[in-house]
Amino acid sequence: MKKISFKVAALLLAGMLVCSSCIGSFALFNKYEKWQCNMTSSKFVNAIVGFILQPIVGGVCLVADAIVLNTIEFWSGNNPVSASVQEIIGRDGRLYAVKMTKNGYEVKDADGKVTVFTHDEKTDSWSVIQNGVKRDLIRFNADGTIQATLPDGGTITVAQNEAGLQQVRQAVWFGASYAQR
Repeated sequence: MKKISFKVAALLLAGMLVCSSCIGSFALFNKYEKWQCNMTSSKFVNAIVGFILQPIVGGVCLVADAIVLNTIEFWSGNNPVSASVQEIIGRDGRLYAVKMTKNGYEVKDADGKVTVFTHDEKTDSWSVIQNGVKRDLIRFNADGTIQATLPDGGTITVAQNEAGLQQVRQAVWFGASYAQR
């Protein structure tokens, strides 16, 4: 029986790490594939260009995803490429860009004004940051109730149900004293 050299053992170990069950999202490769399939309105042109680009660009994207980006995603929980922005039309008819962050959302309106909604895991609460000013929105209490912060700075504690939501609506529209009656 021959001795297994250190190089062979290192290669086998590296192969086991690359072929582990933690696959990852392959965000870079998927974005490339989406672009390649939709780059023109003609599926035939897309196919021809795909045959040319796929071995080179697709291979580079696949290797970069498998070795670098999916490893970052595994250890940090976030893939640097998968940070996506969705464009949403609000009730006011304006277009908003919504980006998911590590602990909330960042909303940018058509004028460039940014509003950040953040979740604090320690206090199980949501807050909003506008123009550098942070305001609490809601806090989930251990007893199953919600403490909502009103526009005037006051708070109201309600149950987590339709009646509680109605109380908050009334407090916002008519004032906290009316909703508590």
